[in-house]
Amino acid sequence: MLTARLLSRTFRTVRPTPLALKCSLQPTLAFRFYSSAGPVTKYTESHEWVRIEDKVATVGVTDYAQAHLGDVVFVELPEVNAAVTEGSPIAIVESVKAASDIYSPVDGTIVAANEELTSSPNLINDNPTDEGWMFKVSFDSADPFKKLMDAAAYKEFCSKE
Repeated sequence: MLTARLLSRTFRTVRPTPLALKCSLQPTLAFRFYSSAGPVTKYTESHEWVRIEDKVATVGVTDYAQAHLGDVVFVELPEVNAAVTEGSPIAIVESVKAASDIYSPVDGTIVAANEELTSSPNLINDNPTDEGWMFKVSFDSADPFKKLMDAAAYKEFCSKE
């Protein structure tokens, strides 16, 4: 019983106090630098998106276009290393509704084609701006994409169609 009284008095007199720990480590600031020259996406009047990074443009069909085409069933891609000219048809997308030419946005050379589209053309419907890309074209001109639209201008363009 004596032990219980002592413990009872002890806990009544104990008051919590803030504990200040001193640490020898000072907070440090970490900086992360981002490039302001990352990929830029532009749009054509024929409904292709063009992602520009360094001197390579990745090209595909916009979400607006794939929605209007319907289910894509066949894709014909350009040959790698083929020379292309701006505005020339270089690929074909066929859907259950229609067939559509895909145009080169720039003079250049095809450096890659998304061969997955030949066996899975539905990637254009499922994810047109990522897995549904069609081809990559390298170019030398300084700024051949001046006449292409940014996202806001393309959205306005589509609303008028």
